[in-house]
Amino acid sequence: MSAVRYDLPEADDFTRPYWDAAAEGRLLLRRCADCGRAHHYPREFCPFCWAGEDRVGWEEASGRATLYTWSVIHRNDLPPFGGRVPYAAAVVDLEEGPRMMTEVVGCPEGELRIGMPLRVTFREAAEGVWVAVFRP
Repeated sequence: MSAVRYDLPEADDFTRPYWDAAAEGRLLLRRCADCGRAHHYPREFCPFCWAGEDRVGWEEASGRATLYTWSVIHRNDLPPFGGRVPYAAAVVDLEEGPRMMTEVVGCPEGELRIGMPLRVTFREAAEGVWVAVFRP
């Protein structure tokens, strides 16, 4: 019997393109044809002007972001996070506009700075499941 995991997405028919792209090393966003704004996390409607699914489509993000804020986690009892401490939970501003919750990897915690440029990379969270993380 496998342990419960709290870090894996529950992909469905709507979010499948997002997770398939992540497995290919691409970060997708949704952009509204009516108001022109991009958003993340993927939703079927525009959270800004409420345009419906037929007016909101997928687009590939540049992968560039800046660090908005972070917190270094030293204790987490939920599997599998406890085995990864310490780690930097973060919010980044994507070049396209949306803010995204993520993790910063490949950077000592003492070097993290608000506004530092970051680039998306992907970590395999489980077999075939890739999640977006960011590095300097």
